[in-house]
Amino acid sequence: MRVIRDQSLISATAALIMMTMSVTMAPAYAQTAADAALGMANMLDGAGGGVSRDDLLGALEDAADAGQPMAMWQLGTMYENGEGVEKDQAKAFGYFSQIANQHADAAPKGIEADIVAQSFVKVGEYYRDGLPGAGIQADANRSHALLLHAASYFGDADAQYRVGELYMEEGGLGINPLQSARWFSLAARKGHALAQAKLGDLLFNGIQGLAPQPVEGLMWLTLAHKRVAGTADADWVDELLNRAMSVATADQRSDAVKMADTLGTQFGGL
Repeated sequence: MRVIRDQSLISATAALIMMTMSVTMAPAYAQTAADAALGMANMLDGAGGGVSRDDLLGALEDAADAGQPMAMWQLGTMYENGEGVEKDQAKAFGYFSQIANQHADAAPKGIEADIVAQSFVKVGEYYRDGLPGAGIQADANRSHALLLHAASYFGDADAQYRVGELYMEEGGLGINPLQSARWFSLAARKGHALAQAKLGDLLFNGIQGLAPQPVEGLMWLTLAHKRVAGTADADWVDELLNRAMSVATADQRSDAVKMADTLGTQFGGL
């Protein structure tokens, strides 16, 4: 355990973390605790305000030792991406798993819920792929369980999207498009653009147990298209939208655009 050398520095670091948590990032569709952590890492790189990067890093470590999940999340993200520190996935895994283990039953709507839920997602990713250098073997069942906890208990939109994908993948949770649509719907209504795109495609084309709903499907695809513009996901989302638009009737296209304009703000629309 480190000795806390400067309480004012700890307070300043905490304030910086909270400030980055409240910053609106662009594009807005990817706004999560990960955005805040990356912003904080960039601040550390500059070590502004006359405070050295080493002192800020030490303050984060002190806060993490004291059990502060936001500090642990920040350090995990820094080590995962090599931002301000040497890249070390084993250390990143350690911080993320510590958050998940210590805060699994945190209040689902609490101030730190997003960080805890995203930590479950992160640990799930590590168990999905494995991390042999750290003695972490791939474990699909454990990965799925972690994602399901984040998706159901915390209601995390990114986790819900990933669960939806697992119901569409061989070796996932078993091919079940209807279950996939249900999970995508939960995430889409929270403004998750990629879930909106996948849901829109399923609704437009229809699946077993669910008749095609072209207008609602086009609405979701339209919302997703607007929100991913200029991002790495724009091409495949636009492909889904253009494919649907090419076979939709003029009335269906018009009604979908009107619905997107009317309801879009409820679902994270721009």
